[in-house]
Amino acid sequence: MKRSDIYTSLPLALAATALLVILHKRSKKNNGSTKDDSSTDRYMTRAEVLELRQKHFMKSVSISYANSGGLMVMAGSGSRLIDDEGTTYLDTRNNVAHVGHGNPHVVKAIQEQVSVLNTNTRYLHPNAVKLAKRLADKLPDPLEVVVFVNSGSEANDLALRLARAHTGSNNTIVVDRAYHGHTLSVLEVSPYKYEHSNEFKLVPNGQYGTPGKHIYKVPCPDIYRGDYRNPATAGEIYSAYVKDACKHYQKAGKKVGAFFIEGGMSVAGVILPPTNYLRLSVEAVRAAGGIYIADEVQTGFGRPGSSYWAFQHGTEEVVPDIVTVGKPFGNGMPLAAVITTRAIADSFQTMGVEYFNTFGGNPVCCAAGLAVLDVIEKEDLQQHALEVGTYLKSLFLKLKEETELVGDVRGSGLFIGIELVRDSKTLEPATAETSFICTQLKDKHKILTSIDGADDNVLVVKPPMTFFKKDADFFVKCFKLAMKELEAMGNEVLQMKKTPT
Repeated sequence: MKRSDIYTSLPLALAATALLVILHKRSKKNNGSTKDDSSTDRYMTRAEVLELRQKHFMKSVSISYANSGGLMVMAGSGSRLIDDEGTTYLDTRNNVAHVGHGNPHVVKAIQEQVSVLNTNTRYLHPNAVKLAKRLADKLPDPLEVVVFVNSGSEANDLALRLARAHTGSNNTIVVDRAYHGHTLSVLEVSPYKYEHSNEFKLVPNGQYGTPGKHIYKVPCPDIYRGDYRNPATAGEIYSAYVKDACKHYQKAGKKVGAFFIEGGMSVAGVILPPTNYLRLSVEAVRAAGGIYIADEVQTGFGRPGSSYWAFQHGTEEVVPDIVTVGKPFGNGMPLAAVITTRAIADSFQTMGVEYFNTFGGNPVCCAAGLAVLDVIEKEDLQQHALEVGTYLKSLFLKLKEETELVGDVRGSGLFIGIELVRDSKTLEPATAETSFICTQLKDKHKILTSIDGADDNVLVVKPPMTFFKKDADFFVKCFKLAMKELEAMGNEVLQMKKTPT
């Protein structure tokens, strides 16, 4: 099916899905059920769901848009989500549903496989090996060994183990504002988390405090808000910090284990490494005995448009020693992977420990992964991301010329950051204003957005790849309306708390 065909059929699919949601709600609400709250066939109101969630979930498990009542999502289609009232929202933030919410090809593949078998990877099954081959074929040589896991966190955790096995060192160079997951080992390499948590006692290492002497943090290569902003020279200057990190360990008679960096830094506010940064950084790391790990959990599978993987973005490609993938791989199914070289895989084998993951690479999730790759290829979604993303960026760049609020528009393909500021010279972050606009887009215009960046002032756009130019037009039109509503608020907006997304 062509993309144009999908777009034509999308409103019908949305209408049908919304209708089913409403009918389901009414029938369950009026059936006089007296069953307990946990019954699977009892309709629950949003208030009832929230009450049970508060009772049985940890408070640290957050709710998106909690400051405006939260959102109870019941269905989805393409780049739309539908709530319990049957209201349809344009989704600009969920990169997990990579080929669209409820993609029929992916749904069919999952249903057919789960009706036959789901088991672990100690048994032979064609789905796992087919997916491993197709994934490896999408990566440059010598990346050929694939290990399936369930999540990006698991993938990055395993990547650290592989690096330690191969280099004999756990000394890891990490980038400020980075996020690599929630296991204990990857929290240690995620400044975005460990600097805002009491879970770790930070110790001085270099110019920053880190969770241990084995972690060395370098500045984020941000050419908008960072110390070095000239695109022609910033990459080389920022890479000098990585070189210093290598020297730090070498002077102590130690090796570097790994340089761990996201292909595109999402929670940092959409940061793509400037020219020469990766090349010079990786050269220094490898000379110090370390390896280069590229975290593609947020940005892989054609999202950058200009390339299939974010580490390939730009004029130079530095081939990683390990690549990790996750979120979009299964289009919502728990599927992630580590891809590495035969040499690194063999080093891990010498550790004498079997690697077994009960659900990693199970036939059902692999069926989903194969279907996702099918859709990306058949619908040419990488090129689609480039075309639509370039168009969306052009709309916001034009808006940037008209208003001081839009400070920067950056990214590639359908991975875009719109940084909002109060002053274009001082770059004072418009944190409260960003939360206001995010809330207005949700409540008044039915558009879901995400806020990230060190100052919570960057709208991060990473929608399902079934996002079209018509959606871009609607998004920017509503953004302008939200700006007018912001102006009407005056200084009252400064009292607004962050919108959790």
